[in-house]
Amino acid sequence: MKILLLEDDRSIAVVITAALEAEGFEVVHCETIAERDRLLAESTFAAFVTDVMLPDGDGIGTIGAVQAACPGLPIIILSAQNTLDTAVRATDTGAFEYFPKPFDIDELARAVTQAVGDRNAAGQGGEDPEAGGLPLVGRSPAMQAVFRMITRVLRNDLTVLVTGESGTGKEVVAEAIHQLGDRRSGPFVAINTAAIPAELIESELFGHEKGAFTGAVARHIGKFEQARGGTLFLDEIGDMPMEAQTRLLRALQSGTIRRVGGTEDVAIDARIVAATNRDLKPMIAAGQFREDLFYRLNVVPIEMPPLRDRAEDIEALTKHFFQLAAAEGLPRRQLSAEAIDVLRHHSWPGNVRELKNFVYRVALLAREETVDAPSVSVLLKEAPVQADQNPADAPADLERAVLNWLASEAPPRGTIYASALAALERPLFAQVLSETGGNQLRAAEALGINRNTLRKRLNDLALDPEEFAPRR
Repeated sequence: MKILLLEDDRSIAVVITAALEAEGFEVVHCETIAERDRLLAESTFAAFVTDVMLPDGDGIGTIGAVQAACPGLPIIILSAQNTLDTAVRATDTGAFEYFPKPFDIDELARAVTQAVGDRNAAGQGGEDPEAGGLPLVGRSPAMQAVFRMITRVLRNDLTVLVTGESGTGKEVVAEAIHQLGDRRSGPFVAINTAAIPAELIESELFGHEKGAFTGAVARHIGKFEQARGGTLFLDEIGDMPMEAQTRLLRALQSGTIRRVGGTEDVAIDARIVAATNRDLKPMIAAGQFREDLFYRLNVVPIEMPPLRDRAEDIEALTKHFFQLAAAEGLPRRQLSAEAIDVLRHHSWPGNVRELKNFVYRVALLAREETVDAPSVSVLLKEAPVQADQNPADAPADLERAVLNWLASEAPPRGTIYASALAALERPLFAQVLSETGGNQLRAAEALGINRNTLRKRLNDLALDPEEFAPRR
């Protein structure tokens, strides 16, 4: 069987040809799109392997001509442009497989063999997604593996479990799956299951009917229904209470949910993406996480690498975050080559989130446009802002705290003011209650609001004044 290989790098072509010939294939090699079209018109091929950047055009952009001339021909794409956009473009052509360079030659040979044996399964492409603007940056092998897994779930609704340390970008992966997939016209609904009190999590997920419990004065639509037609992102799934795990498992098994206090089943119409920074297998062994739920969620696993394992991506990430900072009104900065090298040797326990916060801090505090290695080293050694630090004692740090909050939370434009107030309100009320010993009258006077307003806000924020009363 003949394989057509379009590759303008002769050294790579020699290696690929040798590997495929060892598998029993006859390889016909060409270096231009024009040669490709001539050969396709003259001969029949079992599969087509192509590079992207070619002397006379774009290998991906012209695949439509190949598919028109040879319907059903399995296509395997190779590219040195190792970006998520390239991976998505490759997938959207209906390509059988996509390999970022450098690739494992044995994997390529296996893919060609599989494509030839299963060519009826190839060619199932989709619409062109809007692939721009997602902050998934990196050309490291670890990130290329992530990109390839993302592209494999864009045209289906399989449940995805994203794992990785805090700050590695698990929610960004979930957003990419949503925005690049077939459900991008629907809502993206995220819920942090670790941030919701155990007694409220079922109501938040599944909703409740009026009168279902004390305080349920009206019907509440839960996250599953809010995500109808879109994607539901369940963050920190490893911290979900056991009872809620059971309800979630039942919902995933049946494909329906029932509101708390309700009698009707509501069909689930959402892609489920879950994430956790915990190792679930020891938790399963300890009886802290349901094994059957794990297998329901772990249909497609995507593991986000820690930043220390992808140091080669730090330069690109840094440039990306400086661009974001400038777009938000911070001074334009860049790092010297020596400064980038300093960052590559840092451990980054907070991963990409920590790097982003650091870049924003550099953009705010550095005095020179091109920041050198000594300046970067000084900023790296500075202690991070402490959550319990009193802003009145260190007003300069309040600005940093706001900056760090903006960097880590990234509230959507148009919601920054409301989001910032919401984030500040609970710790502010807690601090005033602490200072007044839980006395609501004195707290209301200190805040400059009436007592009824204070009582309502405390109820909304789940703050109990009794917890701040002096202990006798």
